[in-house]
Amino acid sequence: MLLQISAPPQDELTFIELIMKGGIVMIPILALSVAAIYVAVERYLYLRSTLSRDNNFIAKITRSLSAGNIAEAKRYVEDENSATGKIISAGLDSIGRPMREIESLMESATNIEVAMMERNTGYLGIIAGVAPMLGFIGTITGIIHIFYNISLADNINIGIIAGGLYEKMITSGTGLAVGIIAYIAYHMLQLRIGRFTLQIQKDVFDFLRSLQGPSK
Repeated sequence: MLLQISAPPQDELTFIELIMKGGIVMIPILALSVAAIYVAVERYLYLRSTLSRDNNFIAKITRSLSAGNIAEAKRYVEDENSATGKIISAGLDSIGRPMREIESLMESATNIEVAMMERNTGYLGIIAGVAPMLGFIGTITGIIHIFYNISLADNINIGIIAGGLYEKMITSGTGLAVGIIAYIAYHMLQLRIGRFTLQIQKDVFDFLRSLQGPSK
């Protein structure tokens, strides 16, 4: 008669328990993950708000200016609360000054808006570099714990090695994941800001050209 030997039941680790096995290095890594998510979401919502505009906004402005109707153009700007609207508003308020001065003021307004968009995004770049390095520190401490426990037990067994490997792999994997998330978020935000910068250059060019309309 064959006897069936059942394997001893294995305790399943919860996500929190698994994370806790990563050791103390997991605390700064998790703090960086929270910071990265917060900055990425906050900047995304800000960009979505400030870059949202009427698709016909510039066309309306240039049409009004080409017709010499500055008052109508200012009414359009008052209804537009986007970054583009603020930059065009700086140009409208400068009408009557030399063209070079208008262009310089609009360039300054553009730089201010871009700086506002990029605010705090540098933290994502820092997190993208620091989180994997913290994971590497966790790898080192995990290896240290393995050899330390072996020295205390004066014996090598899978249980001693597994404890250190838990810390090593969890911290390395988590640190790398947080770094990747921060890296992707940073560059996605920069791509969106870059597209705005390219578009506003075209819009400012159309605006300045429309100022010459009435003089023809």
